[in-house]
Amino acid sequence: MLRITEFKLPIDHADEALRPALVQRLGIADNELLDFTPFKRSYDARKKSAELCFIYTLDFTVSDEAALLNKFSDDRHISIAPDTSYKFVGQAPEQLGERPLVVGFGPCGIFAALLLAQMGFKPIVLERGKEVRQRTKDTWGLWRKSVLNPESNVQFGEGGAGTFSDGKLYSQIKDPKFLGRKVLHEFVKAGAPEEILYVNKPHIGTFRLTGVVADMREQIIAMGGEVRFEQRVTDVQIDDGQLTGVTLASGEQIASRHVILALGHSARDTFRMLHSRDVYMEAKPFSVGFRIEHPQSLIDQARLGKFAGHPKIGAADYKLVHHAKNGRSVYSFCMCPGGTVVAATSEAERVVTNGMSQYSRNERNANSGIVVGITPEVDYPGGPLAGVELQERLESHAYVMGGRNYNAPGQLVGDFIAGKATTALGSVEPSYKPGLQLTDLADALPDFAIEAIREALPAFDKQIKGFAMHDAVLTGIETRTSSPLRITRGDDLQSLNVRGLFPAGEGAGYAGGILSAGVDGIRIAEAVARDILGIREG
Repeated sequence: MLRITEFKLPIDHADEALRPALVQRLGIADNELLDFTPFKRSYDARKKSAELCFIYTLDFTVSDEAALLNKFSDDRHISIAPDTSYKFVGQAPEQLGERPLVVGFGPCGIFAALLLAQMGFKPIVLERGKEVRQRTKDTWGLWRKSVLNPESNVQFGEGGAGTFSDGKLYSQIKDPKFLGRKVLHEFVKAGAPEEILYVNKPHIGTFRLTGVVADMREQIIAMGGEVRFEQRVTDVQIDDGQLTGVTLASGEQIASRHVILALGHSARDTFRMLHSRDVYMEAKPFSVGFRIEHPQSLIDQARLGKFAGHPKIGAADYKLVHHAKNGRSVYSFCMCPGGTVVAATSEAERVVTNGMSQYSRNERNANSGIVVGITPEVDYPGGPLAGVELQERLESHAYVMGGRNYNAPGQLVGDFIAGKATTALGSVEPSYKPGLQLTDLADALPDFAIEAIREALPAFDKQIKGFAMHDAVLTGIETRTSSPLRITRGDDLQSLNVRGLFPAGEGAGYAGGILSAGVDGIRIAEAVARDILGIREG
């Protein structure tokens, strides 16, 4: 198979125009092009006066590949396509001595369990929350009625926190083995739109993700796996440095010498349990801040110019960063085009926000986290759990600022920059449910964070005209940008001091988003398979 890059067509080209354009570019007869498929499609809208084009990477086969390669030997855009197919590290023996456990059924746990099942290891999944459709009802209970279920919410339950997000499927991780392609192919197999295989910034959206993760669960079960909901792990058994099993809240004990910890970044009680069992972990940096909302039309116009609203492009996104005078970095996080700000707490009497979009991204507002990086050395010294404790203090204070009813504290951007409390909303209607309590957010975060964000917003306005508009809305607070700790693992992907314990995904500090968590789930499943089969990597 061959590959062509930087293959451009006008943004409005018909789907059927792709083949004849490729035939013309290659200078061959139509019957010589046996097949082709898009590998990537992007566009560059930085020059708003220029005509917008789709930029393709296409994989294709022709009747005489050697002749074509020779013909284009000096053309750097035509080459042999790399092999991106997935290859399993091994298969389980017919008689399994044990079944590996997967604790957590977010993106990392799903892909770890799926890969183990595909290799014949019949994993047992233990998820503290509920199956995705029941979980969705519980989540809406908080948003509509201010009723929180601590075990079934935005953070806990089938699909993990990624289910109630924008469903972004892109990442900046290094992926030399193309494991991300495996993740995308499995999502498509489970019902995701096929376009996620090639669009530049693919996403699925919440409503579609619920059906996708349910389908993947059924695949795991069909291959001999077991998925058990409302099964919270409360303890681990360790014998002379070797993990031997786990204990559930019910008191049931399950024996296994291979346990994947695919915890989310909000499994604070589990972090504390592991710390009490001397499982090695360390504090790591994360970020805190607010959610900001603008009219999506403002972002579209600023980013796309005359192409704003084009149906083939959809809602525009952005990525911003500012290095403040006080030494702090402020950046946009988890930008959700055409989405909503959602209540994302998993604990009583705490308030924390996140962003969510549906596949259509057609809500009136754009939202993003505007967050400040913090580090354990400077901001929360005191041990592995110090970051967790800081998050808890900030979220508890936000609950009080919001009125003690899960409303979130909010402020207009103009008032925030001016340092005065907001008493009335302007033209931007906030999307956060249950609701917003207007106030002065200066007390919501440490002084250095407030100072840095106040400086960053006008700076961002120079990149996106209108970003610092007076009526844009800030909603507090954003604290769960990533795990505040890392359950450190070695080259074999096992805990540094507990054999058989495989920390993985966001909660363990090894992923940040759906795609990277899925990739880490694959890597960790491979490590478990190698350990069981006695295979050395490489």
